[in-house]
Amino acid sequence: MTTYNIAILKGDGIGVEVSNQSLKMLNAIQKRFGIDIQTQEYLVGGAALDAYNTALPESTLKGCKAADAVLFGAIGGPKWDKQPTNTANNKDSAHLLYDTPEKGLLALRKNLQVYANIRPVFVFESLLEASTIKPEVIKNVDLVVVRELISGIYFGKPRGIEVRNGERVGFNTMIYSESEIARIVHYAFKLAQQRRKKLCVVDKANVLEVSQLWRQVVAEIVKQYNDIAVSYQYVDNASMQLIRNPLDFDVIVTNNLFGDILSDEASQLTGSIGLLPSASIGDSYALYEPIHGSAPDIAGQNLANPMASILSVAMMFENSFQQKEIAQAIRQSIEKVLHSGVRSKDLASFGSTQVLGCEEMGNAIAKVFLE
Repeated sequence: MTTYNIAILKGDGIGVEVSNQSLKMLNAIQKRFGIDIQTQEYLVGGAALDAYNTALPESTLKGCKAADAVLFGAIGGPKWDKQPTNTANNKDSAHLLYDTPEKGLLALRKNLQVYANIRPVFVFESLLEASTIKPEVIKNVDLVVVRELISGIYFGKPRGIEVRNGERVGFNTMIYSESEIARIVHYAFKLAQQRRKKLCVVDKANVLEVSQLWRQVVAEIVKQYNDIAVSYQYVDNASMQLIRNPLDFDVIVTNNLFGDILSDEASQLTGSIGLLPSASIGDSYALYEPIHGSAPDIAGQNLANPMASILSVAMMFENSFQQKEIAQAIRQSIEKVLHSGVRSKDLASFGSTQVLGCEEMGNAIAKVFLE
């Protein structure tokens, strides 16, 4: 019998609620396909700060590295917004005390070296009316944002807030090496070869030297992929074109900051940010998570949409375990539930015959999966 060991990091807020529904799907997969799935839960984010005074305990990092894949919920909340600044003098990032939930997540990604963040954007036929964009514009949208995840402005140094000439100044550094650019660009090209063979490089090369380096590296790499049609767009134009004509896009590759923003924008093509999963892939490890945050305003109220988390399970089985049949079965189960008129709270006004809470929606999807 095939056995998969999965580390579960529920995190904070609705991360706990949606992860619980993904655990139901894992149980359903065991029943339907006869696969042995072993799960082990670890604390991360605010919950870990409360328990261990660090957002990324060493035990969590070790557990993630020992697992076949990691399923992540969401982290953060107002409770931890004003944590004291960490002053630990330790060069080993795996042992630092991370003083906010978000820093713990960044450190997890960095330690796992999951440099390629894959964010697919697709529209369920049943939800064409759920988007604020006209149905004829978004019908058949199927694109992927490939976001470089462990470098760029979120990790660059120097960074901080200090007093200069009597006033506070905040500063961050966007920095990329050519090797960091090359590995994410190669990943995007190879992904495009499996799809419609179109790649759009999104940058700000008219202003930023770091983007000019991206273009130089792409120009060197493109010679190895003669079957791919490559285009370039500045990030401001790309953000407009995503809304104006999303069907033009197949694979988008971009840096950490631009990818973070554009993928959240693209989620609105689908009708809700609660519908989109993601995969963070490296050479040795993989982490799967919904792209939404911890949504503390609705946490604990059974209002969250668990579909992005459940679809992250589908990505896990397709990418890490090469179980495309299971991944397709998960997606089909969600489509059937939506086609029947069942909706989560965030989609309540769009063709709904029945509106379910997070817990009940998880039950409904798992039931259809087992039918």
